[in-house]
Amino acid sequence: MLTLRQIEVIRAIMVTGTVGGAARLLNVSSPGISRVMKHAESTLGMKLFSRRAGRYAPTREANDIFAQINGVYDKVEDLGFVVARLKRGTGAELKIGSVPSISAVMVPRAIADVQRLQPGLMIEIDILKLEEAIDYLLLGKGEAAAMSYKLDHPLLQFEPLATGRLKCIVPVGHPLARFKCVTAAQIVAHPLIGIDPNDPYGRIMAGIFNRGGLTYELKIRARFGSTVCALVTNKLGIAVIDEFTLAGDNWPGIRALDIDETTAFETFIAYRKDATLSGACEQFIAALRAHMQGMAQAQLPPVIAPARGSRKVTSG
Repeated sequence: MLTLRQIEVIRAIMVTGTVGGAARLLNVSSPGISRVMKHAESTLGMKLFSRRAGRYAPTREANDIFAQINGVYDKVEDLGFVVARLKRGTGAELKIGSVPSISAVMVPRAIADVQRLQPGLMIEIDILKLEEAIDYLLLGKGEAAAMSYKLDHPLLQFEPLATGRLKCIVPVGHPLARFKCVTAAQIVAHPLIGIDPNDPYGRIMAGIFNRGGLTYELKIRARFGSTVCALVTNKLGIAVIDEFTLAGDNWPGIRALDIDETTAFETFIAYRKDATLSGACEQFIAALRAHMQGMAQAQLPPVIAPARGSRKVTSG
């Protein structure tokens, strides 16, 4: 069996055609090259080179061996290339998932932070429904998932990200747009666009109405926050939505209002308990938590002041 050093020397002789050329290529002495070549020939039990006009040419018997040596050498070079890429942060891969509300604005901001640290990192982001996130983690499709809900599972670890609030969004020019804060009673007086009451945010929305004994009807129901915002922008109703979806100020056609009732909710990062997270994943989680906590603590841009004689506004 040839050693990697013998393979390296044999290939160097093949490339340069001389022992001296191989020695210069490998930065070693010529006698050392000759000794390694002779030992390789002894190991294989055949002559590898014949000398013609001062140059070394592969023997006919060794042609198949040389073809295999080239393949092995290419693989060794590939290995070195991959290791170098990993050291530079290139060639590594980060696979993460997120529910839509967190993926809209918060995840891209965290990814931008990670890429500044590891510019060559390959990143794959999967947008997941809540019911998809569990299988996503258990089947190893990704390292971690940003969630708007926590559950007890023997194989999954949930860590807090940030506390958020729900907001009432209305189209520009809507009668409620002049308020900074509205009540549940004010909200149900207008056509309402909503999300499924079985969704975590949907349950909170339903709770503020039920606690007040208020009857409400969802004229339009949509699954994702971006769709809800688009519907409100088109003046099809008002809605209650999480503040993280609104964080990017990407919806100039709507106003975000505080809700007088308590609407706090928790968000989480989930991953397998038996997993060792990559450095890139840990960087992502730290960046995501920082952005979400910063957003939750920040004051939203001011909205139109209430008209004189209107209901006194309160802070959220």
